[in-house]
Amino acid sequence: MIDKNLTYALVGASANPEKFWNKILKDLIEWWYKVMPVNPNEEEIFWIKTYSSLSQIPFPIDVVICVVPPVVTEKIIDEINLLWIKNVWMQPWSESDVAIKKCLHNWINVVHNSCIMIQRKLDM
Repeated sequence: MIDKNLTYALVGASANPEKFWNKILKDLIEWWYKVMPVNPNEEEIFWIKTYSSLSQIPFPIDVVICVVPPVVTEKIIDEINLLWIKNVWMQPWSESDVAIKKCLHNWINVVHNSCIMIQRKLDM
């Protein structure tokens, strides 16, 4: 599910360089992945327009990366299902049994309990 030909949305992206979510976004950008930050409290991160929700992104998203608390991930899965997005990456501590079951129930491919930055490095 890590492929430079895919378009990613990072839900929970942060402009705060102390946040791990900021480091994930920076890592993907530095390695030339097409990634859109999603956070209703940010206007832009790293000079990239930040969207307040997935439904506001004006082009198709292949993979949603969740870096939010589990209860928020569960709500995001509902939006993902409505938008017909079929791939989700739940960063450690963002997953829950409820979110994973929602994905499986709706035929959404899900990766969980795995860090996308570590997996990107392993795939190189």
